[in-house]
Amino acid sequence: MAAQNPSAQSSTAQLIAKQKEYIWPCATAYYEHPLALERGEGMHVWDSEGNRYLDCFGGVLTTSVGHARPEVVKAVSDQVGKIAHTSTLYINQPQADLAEKVASITPGDLKKSYFTNSGTEADETAMVLARIYTGQTEIIALRHAYHGRSVTNMTASGHAPWKHGPSMVPGIVHAHAPYCYRCPFNLKPESCAMECARDVEELIQTSTTGRIAAFIAEPIMGVGGFITPPKEYFKVVTDIVRRYGGIFICDEVQTGWGRTGDHWCGIEHWDVQPEVMTFAKGMANGAPIGCTTATPEIADKYPGLTFSTFGGNPVTCAAAVATIRVIEENELPKNARIVGEYLRSRLEELKDKHLVIGDVRGMGLMQAIECVKDRTTKEPDPQSVLRVFEETRRRGVLIGKGGLYSNVIRVGPPLIASKGDIDQLVVALDGAFGSLN
Repeated sequence: MAAQNPSAQSSTAQLIAKQKEYIWPCATAYYEHPLALERGEGMHVWDSEGNRYLDCFGGVLTTSVGHARPEVVKAVSDQVGKIAHTSTLYINQPQADLAEKVASITPGDLKKSYFTNSGTEADETAMVLARIYTGQTEIIALRHAYHGRSVTNMTASGHAPWKHGPSMVPGIVHAHAPYCYRCPFNLKPESCAMECARDVEELIQTSTTGRIAAFIAEPIMGVGGFITPPKEYFKVVTDIVRRYGGIFICDEVQTGWGRTGDHWCGIEHWDVQPEVMTFAKGMANGAPIGCTTATPEIADKYPGLTFSTFGGNPVTCAAAVATIRVIEENELPKNARIVGEYLRSRLEELKDKHLVIGDVRGMGLMQAIECVKDRTTKEPDPQSVLRVFEETRRRGVLIGKGGLYSNVIRVGPPLIASKGDIDQLVVALDGAFGSLN
């Protein structure tokens, strides 16, 4: 990191004070001394004091092809120079091109898309569509899941700290999460017989009317701490859901666009085909976008009128098309698998060395470390996560956190990450965990 400049420090202090005075306090920031980022390039970002950091969280898995990627910057600049806004009342070329590309990349019969501004909107649109298509209202979600900040999505999310307001939307019930490290049935993955998935049938029979609209789930649970289901989980649970009249909404907001390695979509690792899929975050490398894609049979059931002022925005769609092209041309899903496997092996080495690490999990460039006070009791250790955060920052590396108990470190660097970047990350983590002792 660069040497600190007193003038820059004063300017940063003023910026933090302005944030505190004019921004809602619920917009919390990482670190004891909040980080004010000014610019980025590739794998790195610089703060307002001139310090450089290796970005291993990518704005919550959003900067998928690196900061200030030239091809994306050019696409945005060129489009702004043509027309920056149309709304969904008009047709624009980038939106049509993006929808065509989504249809060609997604698995199964997914073909038609509706664009919005965020993952929250994409997921809510999907749930509305499922209720319209099936004629049913009840939706199965998962404990430990996160789907956004609208009232419906807060209800669907399985995290009390993310639920705000006195009332929730009726008709959403929560199944056990496929959280192998903290199995709700106290079973082992090699002999559990997918009890967490099979329990969904009893949940439907006892906590709903017996006919449901949908099951919504993330292939890997992002905010939940990168909880990664067993290989057979989605086959079992989607079979149950469809027998009771529901469809599968796959929330790919964090897992999409090659993040999990080799495949474009995370769910492809489980070999099932959703009827509806949602995207956001890394789809446009930081430009605000949401996408709900569905089979034609289901998409065509959504009646007029509906409208999104900024949905399908030509600038954002141009950014997304350019982002996908960069991912394609540079084989970044393959890189996510290769570098992700290396990352996983290095994190397993840290687990062998530091007893505070209870579990390492994830896929591709989406890996997590769960910290515990004791490996036998698995008591969560959020304080160690906070200390590791400060130490890795001091060593010039940015990471993420999550989990219901705030005890999970999340690592999700841009898909361009190299093994050298991973080595730098692991050196910082090793030093940070070592400092706990």
